[in-house]
Amino acid sequence: MITIKTTINAPIEKVWQFWTLPEHITKWSFASPDWHSQYAENDLRVGGKFTTNMAAKDSSMSFDFEGEYTLVQQNEAIQYRIGDGRKVEITFKETPDGVEIIESFDPETQNPEEMQRAGWQAILDNFKKYVENN
Repeated sequence: MITIKTTINAPIEKVWQFWTLPEHITKWSFASPDWHSQYAENDLRVGGKFTTNMAAKDSSMSFDFEGEYTLVQQNEAIQYRIGDGRKVEITFKETPDGVEIIESFDPETQNPEEMQRAGWQAILDNFKKYVENN
């Protein structure tokens, strides 16, 4: 598994809402400024499914990031399987410095692990910036 993390200076309730509500997901779920998220759907419950569209702003490429939840513990943890079967685990932990998010995911085999780590970390960094500035 590949693991990334960040600490967000915000209350856990805000972090959870911004992570899980579609109207917020579309504001941060992309890896670079030349991409954006056109829409998101989220049925946040075990067995529920989610879809987040990620697209290049120049319309040259887009894809749906989708999966199914296997664990949902409000303000604490989320686990899901991506459409290709890989597992993702996310924990939310209150600390004196804010909410620590630790995200671990099974790597895919097409791209180097360092590239995958950098892409997922960039999305997590976008999330931190979005939460702390809104």
